[in-house]
Amino acid sequence: MPDLMEKIVSLAKRRGFVYPACEIYGGFANSYSYGSYGTELKNNIKQLWWQTFVHNREDIVGLDGPILLHPKLWEASGHTKGFNDALVDCKACQKRFRADHLVEEATGKDLEGQLDEMSAALTEIKCPNCGKQDWTEAREFNMMFKTQMNNVSDEETAEVYLRPETAGAIFVEYKNVLDSMRVKIPFGIAQIGKAFRNEIVAGNFIFRLREFEQMEIEYFISPDTEWKPLFEKWLMQQEKFALGLGADKKDLRHYEHPDDKRSHYSQKTVDIEYKFPFGFKELFGLAHRGNFDLTAHSKASGEKLDYFDQEKNERYVPHVLEPTFGLDRSLLVALVAAYHEEEVKGETRVVMKFPKGIAPIQLAILPLSKKEELSSVARDIFDNLKTDLVCEYDETQSIGKRYRRQDEIGTPYCVTVDFDSLEDKAVTVRDRDTMEQERVKIEELEGYLADKY
Repeated sequence: MPDLMEKIVSLAKRRGFVYPACEIYGGFANSYSYGSYGTELKNNIKQLWWQTFVHNREDIVGLDGPILLHPKLWEASGHTKGFNDALVDCKACQKRFRADHLVEEATGKDLEGQLDEMSAALTEIKCPNCGKQDWTEAREFNMMFKTQMNNVSDEETAEVYLRPETAGAIFVEYKNVLDSMRVKIPFGIAQIGKAFRNEIVAGNFIFRLREFEQMEIEYFISPDTEWKPLFEKWLMQQEKFALGLGADKKDLRHYEHPDDKRSHYSQKTVDIEYKFPFGFKELFGLAHRGNFDLTAHSKASGEKLDYFDQEKNERYVPHVLEPTFGLDRSLLVALVAAYHEEEVKGETRVVMKFPKGIAPIQLAILPLSKKEELSSVARDIFDNLKTDLVCEYDETQSIGKRYRRQDEIGTPYCVTVDFDSLEDKAVTVRDRDTMEQERVKIEELEGYLADKY
């Protein structure tokens, strides 16, 4: 793992952003828990996304669908037969790998979906774990997690799946949204939720998880819409959201899927990739899915899922543009982009320069000492500001160590109450990025901070 990534993983655990799950049992299958600051950061990213794509728009409404959905949904969408990755095992050490990833890393060739070619290429590739060249044949592996519903006697519906993507719930509720929300084409349905994929190989910290969160929109358009300009507009909006996480534009690029790698129903698919410490990898995706999903679910369910266009006086099955955002990957981008090391008076200062809008803690209140006359003033300031800003009160250790602690969790401003505060009724406000300090009257503090946010 690159040095920067090691530093970020270490800081994430030490400062309460991300913990390895079940660590007391040795950890478990690339699972992670979000600590206090990680949870705040995650919620802020979700809130930013919802504000940007739902509250700030008149053409998108929200949905929160279930994780367990009717198994026929996944049959209709093609997931039960086509949601596969190529798996291969090393016979010598019994370790399992994604066959296409092994081949691409060793040869640079993208053989996804070509099992025979992958098996042939693997005969020249050594196992990254043990160095032997003794492989099983490459074979398909379905990535959906299965479970059972014990109160269902019908074998056809007793076996269910944890959803591998959030889009399924949107498509099966499309008709209800049409009937209840008075929406008109073009319109979108947005959802944030958990998805589950039984990845052969997960890794790179929280980049590739088996349990993850998606922020996804299905945007329904008329079949005769000039969709290419709209597609480009969505790409720009996705990129703008990445910049709002702190990403630098030079670290973003687009990758368009070639014709032979696109899903059969897709007219165009583009990934927005970010330059992580381990290389450029997919952050967001955008696809033109045609009318495949609504047509497939209409056929499988027997329900009409068309749309009556009053202006055109015609019925049609809408086409769909699908902008998809990975929440865990968005959080990783925020961590990577925010991480800075600076030399200050011969020491290294680690500071997380999160954009103010997503910083886990917005303001720290720091009495210079634990003495009652200072802590009482500091507590009053904390109580006055905590309803408008996410605040943290800290009175342990030296003021310098407390500043460093707030730097490492990315707090934009610290308010220090000192003994002069008892006389001049003012406090010192410290800026995270510049470390400049400004004296502000306590009675003016609320307005001063409101201007900053």
